[in-house]
Amino acid sequence: MARFLYEFIESFRIAFAQIRANKMRSILTALGVIIGIVAVTLMGTAIRGIDTGFQNSLAMLGEDVLYVEKWPWGPVEDWWNYNNRPNIRPRDAEALNRIITATPNSLLEIAVPVVGRGSSVKYGDAKVSNVFNLGTTADYVRINSVEYQEGRLFNDTEAGAGREVCVLGYDVAEALFPGRSPLDETVIIGGHPFMVVGVFAKQGEFLGLFSFDNQVVMPLNAYQKYFGTRRGGQLRVKVRDKTMLIAAKEELTGAMRRVRGQLPGERDNFSINEQQAFKAQLDPVKSGIAMAGLFITGLALFVGAIGIMNITFVSVKERTKEIGTRKALGARRRSILMQFLIEAVSICLIGGVVGMVVSYLMFIGIRIQAPNFPVEFSPDLVLVSMLVSVITGIISGFTPAYGASRLDPVVALRYE
Repeated sequence: MARFLYEFIESFRIAFAQIRANKMRSILTALGVIIGIVAVTLMGTAIRGIDTGFQNSLAMLGEDVLYVEKWPWGPVEDWWNYNNRPNIRPRDAEALNRIITATPNSLLEIAVPVVGRGSSVKYGDAKVSNVFNLGTTADYVRINSVEYQEGRLFNDTEAGAGREVCVLGYDVAEALFPGRSPLDETVIIGGHPFMVVGVFAKQGEFLGLFSFDNQVVMPLNAYQKYFGTRRGGQLRVKVRDKTMLIAAKEELTGAMRRVRGQLPGERDNFSINEQQAFKAQLDPVKSGIAMAGLFITGLALFVGAIGIMNITFVSVKERTKEIGTRKALGARRRSILMQFLIEAVSICLIGGVVGMVVSYLMFIGIRIQAPNFPVEFSPDLVLVSMLVSVITGIISGFTPAYGASRLDPVVALRYE
């Protein structure tokens, strides 16, 4: 064991001496490994970041909330069928809630109507355009777990009376009232005055498509008074137990058919959407990134492995006499094999470390330039990258190292 340990340490010393003696050659040899490690690391970072951003976005939708809408979340084939469906009306929520209350052991808790449109919000000379203006009832607090930066949601009395009160999204409040509280101030929404009673805490964006911080929530009756609800909206239905989502969806389908007065055999004239619809659309994107990343990674590592194998063969040829001398003095085959194998693995490890540093610097650059872009650098990627480097070195260096260990010392000593 002591002899093996000595040979192992000595092989490392010889390998690094050779790498130092041929710095440029070693750098060029490791370049393919560096590119491969950068590719595999960035691919893992992108996929992990997409997962994190997606899960955060889904959390904003609510794992225990079903969305009753005119259109499904996803591509449709029969466009005219969906277009001719009747709009989801706020009063559908009242009928649906009566059915939920009358159903023993219902899996549904409450239905909340939500309508919305884009509008501008002004305060003095400050103005924010394209703000999502949302009208709903005081029960909105039961289906939305968002916290409040300050203030509160409007209450039942304010909602029932259609009071001109509102809750601002974080970005809207920051744009209109930088550095101070907007509570009890009056803003102009779509040309109509509303008093601010609350500000939502920062929530972030949904898959980079929609910002939850760029919205204003007001009582449904006030919304109807000033903006109307001809275009319809959606019903957000809270489920009592999110583990029973499939059964709850079936119950909701039956209840909505009763609300709509649909006969048996008629196609549903509404869609029930949930988080999984987005996940089904995202999975092919993740698979595409993974396939492209694996192809680029495999190609780069293949080229790097060929380069390392070639250089190891050259190194064996250059040091044939040295090998003959060592074997003539009693060096074992495993010692020669270990020496060249460690040299190949060392080059790969150096390439892996450099690749990891480059990847991390690129990760930092992305975080600085696009702070909202979901990227995540994990320690797991470091371990995977180092493992890939070692495996590449072993595979590419084994054949020339094995050939060196099998050299006849007499022939090797005569080599010119």
